[in-house]
Amino acid sequence: MSNNSSETNKSKSPAALTVHKIGGTSMDDVETVFRNILIGNRKGGDLYNRIFVVSAYSGMTDLLLEHKKTHEPGVFSLYSSAENEWAWGDALNRVGEAMHKKNADCLKDKADLDLANRFVEERIEGVRSCLIDLNRLCSFGHFQLPEHIATVREMLSSLGEAHSAFNTMLLLKRQGVNAVFVDLSGWRESNSLNLDERITEAFSGVDVTEQLPIVTGYAQCEEGLTGIYGRGYSEVTFSRIACLMGASEAIIHKEFHLSSADPKIVPADTIRPIGQTNYDVADQLSNMGMEAIHPKAAKGLRKNNIPLRIMNTFEPDHQGTIISDSGRSETPRVEIVTGLPSVYEIEVFDQEIVGTPGASIHVREALSRYKLWTISHYINANTLTQYVSAPLKQIRRCMDEVKRTAPNAEIRTRKVAVVSAIGSNLEAGHYFEKAVAALASENVEMLAVQKPSRNVDLQFVVPEKDYTKAIASLHKVLVEEDAVSNAPSLKKVA
Repeated sequence: MSNNSSETNKSKSPAALTVHKIGGTSMDDVETVFRNILIGNRKGGDLYNRIFVVSAYSGMTDLLLEHKKTHEPGVFSLYSSAENEWAWGDALNRVGEAMHKKNADCLKDKADLDLANRFVEERIEGVRSCLIDLNRLCSFGHFQLPEHIATVREMLSSLGEAHSAFNTMLLLKRQGVNAVFVDLSGWRESNSLNLDERITEAFSGVDVTEQLPIVTGYAQCEEGLTGIYGRGYSEVTFSRIACLMGASEAIIHKEFHLSSADPKIVPADTIRPIGQTNYDVADQLSNMGMEAIHPKAAKGLRKNNIPLRIMNTFEPDHQGTIISDSGRSETPRVEIVTGLPSVYEIEVFDQEIVGTPGASIHVREALSRYKLWTISHYINANTLTQYVSAPLKQIRRCMDEVKRTAPNAEIRTRKVAVVSAIGSNLEAGHYFEKAVAALASENVEMLAVQKPSRNVDLQFVVPEKDYTKAIASLHKVLVEEDAVSNAPSLKKVA
């Protein structure tokens, strides 16, 4: 991405401009999104000075790429594997059927429905033609599919957001709002632009004071968003728009509050919204797989001093949680207890690393090459222990490489859980001691513990079977009981 200054855009943008992102699950509930977010009680000028970046409807990107959790193959996975020449074509047909069904569910005006269906057909058949031509091209020895596969993933990713953004624009226009479809997907465009240039060009003819831009979460650019950011690309697009347009606030609408624990584990009446916190906490949440926002997207907002608000789509009157650089709790408190219920502990014992600077680098290089997501790690004189989240098959291939580069090393793996207590200010309050006592009182074995010096998180590695017990126990002691005797006083956001 370029480092273009946003000062020029800031001077042209109204002070109250806000940039919003609506998640896929929220987008699925079209009526609620219109009632609580897009229109509500707004009239006239109050409808504008807002920009909306939209995700694909829930499940659509899974059909296009692969299922995010089960890894069931979508169009991309089937095309890239090339095991069945027609399997990907059938999968693309299913995407088209799902998009047409969504159109029929949310568009009641026949003219709008016809427009939306033609839009879907153009995109689906355009992609089909490209993939067939690429397949034919790669049947010649000079062209190899792996060289183009990242581009295929980018092109397929763009379909979901273009579909939802176009539909949203049609629905808004039908209700008298001057909405405009801002397509960052690069569809049928031959020019090559970086992300900032793509955004700047797309908004060059948009007047946010009189138009309501509905923007695709995917943006085609030289950097290749999906290759760098995976499925978090829409939040990166959202962040860059907020920075370039000089937004006063960035707002993400989710189907839940950013709260102190998972209501599936802790009784709902004991959970509280976080309210206010800082970007350090957001980074720790990302590390635990509970993204408030993609860490690369948060970096841009933080650098430009733009506060981020996380709001519940279904509770529009609630202020939500504000994340900012200055949102540090004046009173020490644990804001959230979360974790990962199933991770792999990789223990590499090798006496060769004792007293040898950089001797363990081959382990970390292997983890990086095989893209193993590392949650935490510990090291002592002769042992490096990593806690990673990845399929076991991938971990085994990585460990085979480590064994080849360090034949004398002893490697052990086992499944565990990682639980973390996170807060913007844990400098006092003896939270670590309280946490250890709470887990011990519930007979939860602590396989490893860590209290980093930055005082924003505590980590506990526990047996996989004790994950929910550990979460409930820590929440009760560190959040529920602590709140009774230590009501927080928060600094205001600058």
